[in-house]
Amino acid sequence: MDVSTKFKKMEASSVRKLSIFADEAKKKGRKVYHLNIGQPDLATPQQYFDHIRSFQPKTTEYMPSLGIPELIASIQKYYADLGIHFTKKQIAVTCGGTEALVFAFLAIINEGDEILLPEPFYSNYATFFTISGAICAPITTYAENGFHFTKEDILARITPRTKAILISNPGNPTGMVMTMDEIKMVADIARKYDLYIIADEVYREFVFDGRPISSFGFLPDIEDRLVIIDSVSKRYNACGARIGALLTKNKEIFSIVTKLCQGRLSCSTIEQHGAVGLYEAGKAYITDARDQYQKRRDIVYGLLHQITGVICEKPEGAFYLIAKLPVDNVEKFLTWLLTDFEINGETVMAAPAEGFYQTKGLGKNEIRIAYVLDEPELSKAIIILAKGLERYLGN
Repeated sequence: MDVSTKFKKMEASSVRKLSIFADEAKKKGRKVYHLNIGQPDLATPQQYFDHIRSFQPKTTEYMPSLGIPELIASIQKYYADLGIHFTKKQIAVTCGGTEALVFAFLAIINEGDEILLPEPFYSNYATFFTISGAICAPITTYAENGFHFTKEDILARITPRTKAILISNPGNPTGMVMTMDEIKMVADIARKYDLYIIADEVYREFVFDGRPISSFGFLPDIEDRLVIIDSVSKRYNACGARIGALLTKNKEIFSIVTKLCQGRLSCSTIEQHGAVGLYEAGKAYITDARDQYQKRRDIVYGLLHQITGVICEKPEGAFYLIAKLPVDNVEKFLTWLLTDFEINGETVMAAPAEGFYQTKGLGKNEIRIAYVLDEPELSKAIIILAKGLERYLGN
């Protein structure tokens, strides 16, 4: 008997690709600093736990397929405070931002339709392409200009099969933040070529150096073609809660999303109640998290720029960066760090950036770093990385 050919060909997660070597290093007693995955170490708001403890029903029942009213109201208020207005009937609660992305793809795409997106991109997007049957049309961006792209870059990739453009802003894995002029440029192209826009904005507030928040939701003239993807995972450091949201004013898309939500019945009852508490944590919590990530960004960027041969522009947001290293194959280097290198029993795990590219051959000499450790550990991890690189090149 055979299994699915489509999914058999699907690549494993690049973020966890070296986990087997990290596990072996830990068995040998080494401490491994994890810079490979976007799992923040900041404390989840206490309101989340308070809401879960206070939820004590006699029976844990199915909830409404589109989400409990209290959570939908919380999401609606959060957006209204930003100046982006949705009705309650334009918001669907999902099992994380990942389900929101899958539902967006399934609602918009027919087999063989193309979706434009800047590369490097969040590697799990590739899974959603496989599920939906969409074709990925990458817009290649480069470390040398901070991974920004131009109007000409987009136009060069448009074909008669192009159906949508997918944007992560702020960007995972690059830390690139679009300006409102860049957002308006994408919107103009979408209108001209009749494209949908899927805006993955789960890192929305994490913008540094006084930059204003930028969102496709600020543009009223693209409401008919815009789908916003959101999540509590990053904004409130609640990755394990698995609560996201899909928001759109397109009635046809929302009708399909509603049926998809009904098909999977409902999201976790208790986690939805916990998420109401997350939204109660408010702007102060988010601002404090942003400021801490900016300090960590400064540490990583400063230390990397002391390493000869490293190319890295300063990330503008999120909590990731991609840097070019003076090696031919970063995956081999990172594997070596885990198998053959240590300083006082400590080493580092990061992600090879090749797994974030669609175009074959790109990213082989690039590394993605998630700066999600506290400042002392982060400094130590980058110093270990730098000394490891020096030893590796010497060998």
